[in-house]
Formats: sequence, C-alpha cells, structure tokens
Amino acid sequence: MKKQTLVRDATVMLLALFAAYAMVMLTQAVMGRIEGVAMLIFMLAVFVTSMYTEGYAWGVAASLISVLAVNFAFLSPYFAFNFTLSENLFSGLVMLVVSIMTSTLTTRIKKQEQLRMESEKEKMRANLLRAVSHDLRTPLTSIYGACSTVIENYDSLDKEKTIKLLGEACSDAQWLTRMVENLLSVTRIDSEKVTVQKTPTVLDELLDTVLVKFRKRYPEIPVELETPDAFIVIPMDSMLIQQVLMNLLENAALHAEGMTKLTLKVFTVGNRAVFEVTDNGCGIPRERLKTLFSGTDPDVPADSRKHGMGIGLSVCAAIIKAHGGEIKAESRLGEGTTIRFWLETEEIEMEDAEDEQ
Repeated sequence: MKKQTLVRDATVMLLALFAAYAMVMLTQAVMGRIEGVAMLIFMLAVFVTSMYTEGYAWGVAASLISVLAVNFAFLSPYFAFNFTLSENLFSGLVMLVVSIMTSTLTTRIKKQEQLRMESEKEKMRANLLRAVSHDLRTPLTSIYGACSTVIENYDSLDKEKTIKLLGEACSDAQWLTRMVENLLSVTRIDSEKVTVQKTPTVLDELLDTVLVKFRKRYPEIPVELETPDAFIVIPMDSMLIQQVLMNLLENAALHAEGMTKLTLKVFTVGNRAVFEVTDNGCGIPRERLKTLFSGTDPDVPADSRKHGMGIGLSVCAAIIKAHGGEIKAESRLGEGTTIRFWLETEEIEMEDAEDEQ
C-alpha cells in the first residue's frame, strides 16, 4: 500500500509540473513574455501537488524543481542556471519560500480535515452506541420481566396469562434478532475491506419476497403495491435491499400512529429505479428529519411502549450509499411520511430476450 501511495504521489507531482511547463510554453507562444507568468504557473503546480499528495516532501520537492526549472528555462540567460544575478536570485528565493509556505499550508489543512473527519467518526460511534443502548434496554427489560414473572408465579398464573407473557418475550426477542442483523449490516457496510457484491435482481421478485416477510410479521397491516409494467432488473445485493425495504415498512408499522394506508411504490426516472414507502400517519417533526438517518435522536426519552427507529434507518442510509444511491425523507405532521431512495437499473434489451424465447 505504501509503495502504491509513493507511485501515485510521484505521478501527481510529475503531471502537475509537466502541465505547468506546457502552460508556460503555450503562454510564451501566445504572449511572447513569460518571466513573471512562469513563476505563477509553477507555483500553481506546487499548490496542486501539495493538495493531492501525502505529507510535506512532495510539495517541497515540487518547489525546488520549480525554482530550478524557471531559472533554467524561463529567465535570462535562457537554458543555463544563473543565480549570480540579484534579480534571478531574489525571484528564486521568493518563489521557493512562497512555494514551501503553500505546501506547508495545504498539508496542514489536509491534516486538520483528517482530524475533523476522525472526530466526526468517533462522534458517530458514540451516538450509535448511545442509540443501541437506548433501543436494547427496553426489550431486554421486557424479556427479563416476563420470564421472571412466569418463573416466580408459575403455579398461580393461568395458562392464558402465561402464554401472553411468553409471547411478549418472544416478540421482543425477535426484535432483538433483527436489531443485531442491522448492527452487523452497519459493520459490514462501514468496513473499507468489504464491498457490496451486486447481482442483477428482478424487481418483481424482490418486492414479492419483501411483502411475504412483512405480512408474516404484520398480517393486520395491508400494503398497497404500485410498480411499473416494464420488466426491470437492478444490480444490487438483494439481501441488503430487502433489509432496507423491511426496515422502512416496519418503521411505518411501528411509528406512524393513526396510519390507515401504507404504500410501497416503485417507478423509473431515466436509468434509475425510485422506491417510495409512504404512510398517512402522524408524520415526523422537522427537527427530527435532520437526524433521521444518523442513528441518533437525543431528544427522545426511553419509551417502554415502542422501540427506537434510528438504528434501522441509519442502516438503510449506509446500504443505499454503498450501492451508489441516495435516500431522503419528506414528512408533514398529521399528513404522513414518505421515504424515498433510488438505485441504478440495468438496461435489458427486450428484443434479444424475445428472440431467445
């Protein structure tokens, strides 16, 4: 990896200097005089080198090469090094100082940006941990309470009450299983060593699988499906996209209070397939929309009646981003919520398919 970085940085420096030389020659052909212009153009090459290479060394090296190149080729006497003239010596020193300062400044800015990004990552990890703790506490407490009640009062509880308590514990355990799956997906997507393996997936088959799973979990909630008539194939990791759609539908089922209609709609715009999950429930406050896909909601206290929604949606955002798509949410209080994402489609030549049949 280090060797590849060295080769890349050397290539960037050489290309920047070569481009600067070509620009100076072009300027000379057009304007005739290039003494002052040459220095500025090579300083620009130093700036580009400093911006797109690692550390100070490449910028400093570009600075020294630029000083020598300008003195040799673009200052009188031409095609000879001459630092005895006070004008040439002063110009070279100014250019060297300015170039090194530029290199140092750009390197420092890159380091500050890297530190800022690392700080944001640590903040995201802390927020994710807090959100996980918040979302896991309620079901674990519920499972412990139900099981301890059954154990301590086994002889006095009737069968119906026992089944109800164990059913609640089972439901919470299933939710915890899905939460762990979500967390594993976040780890998988965030890992730089793992890339999404896309395979062509037929849209109708994907949606049928998702709806079958959702109806098993929430048989009392009907889902209206709207899809295009065309045969659509989308390159994707089908298991991950299934998880996205399940999370979106499940969040609507759990959190859209007053919902009477839940719709899953898919349509195409150019070479993109757009997925929309829409409900007509209570809606989401505007301030909540800002952190909807970050996995954090610091203003919401623990609620023993409902599980949190942040982890699932942060998983959705990570998966869609890994697929090269984008996810957004629109909502109005009292009118409902629409969560929309898009994926690139795969063009299918229908005539060829018909010929093969």
